[in-house]
Amino acid sequence: MTSRTKGNLVTVLTWVLVLVFFFPVFWMFLNGFKPESDASSVTPKLFFSPTLDGFRAAFDRGMQGYLINSLTASITATVIAVLLAIPAAYALSIRRVKNVEGALSFFISTRFMPLAAVVLPLFMILKTLGLLDNINVLAVIYAGVNLPVTVWMMRSFFLEVPFEIVEACRVDGAGLFREIVRIVLPLVLPGVAAAALICFIFSWNEYFLATLLTSSAARTTPPFLGSFVDGRGQFLAVLSAASTIAALPVIVAGWVAQKQLVRGLSMGAIK
Repeated sequence: MTSRTKGNLVTVLTWVLVLVFFFPVFWMFLNGFKPESDASSVTPKLFFSPTLDGFRAAFDRGMQGYLINSLTASITATVIAVLLAIPAAYALSIRRVKNVEGALSFFISTRFMPLAAVVLPLFMILKTLGLLDNINVLAVIYAGVNLPVTVWMMRSFFLEVPFEIVEACRVDGAGLFREIVRIVLPLVLPGVAAAALICFIFSWNEYFLATLLTSSAARTTPPFLGSFVDGRGQFLAVLSAASTIAALPVIVAGWVAQKQLVRGLSMGAIK
């Protein structure tokens, strides 16, 4: 088998895998435009009369409020996590603190603990303080959950910065703040964008904490999507329409930041 034949087989296999993974998303998109009878039919239907009833039903159930809550929590959590991760990653890479390995192990160990083990004491604390069903508190919790991953990602990006540049700016008399903001950050901006996008996606998709720590005022989109499956049955067309709407912000964010995402993820791949 020639190398060209192997390359063609790899290309075909790649496209097959892409289509297999993309098909559920495509089918969800189609079901969103189907009448409920066609979407719930045992026999899959590719040809149907498109309708927007599913999208209207989703917004009639107040989906816009849940989308606003998700955007508020995700954007706030991303901003907090990035602002805290930049100095932490800088201290763990360029201007190293003592016992870097221990600090990194502590950061990542917080992600090993299952959320079910901490949600009960967290629930009791928030209930005592009267902070349940609060979108700002939920955003802070999201930021804390995603902070370890953000720090780890950004540290790998900071390690790619040539130390000679940092030494040169120190010789020129640059302070710590200017060293980070004016010298280092512009060099790792694609990596910061990649870490921010990952943090945003994790916050947007979070279901467990949003279900247990909110009820109505601060409820986000993922628990709202689960409400379409109840004792009366599965409302597949409405659920597919609502899921399509819920996926759009993440898709748009990924499309806008795709260049920075690719550059940022490749930055940490050298070492």
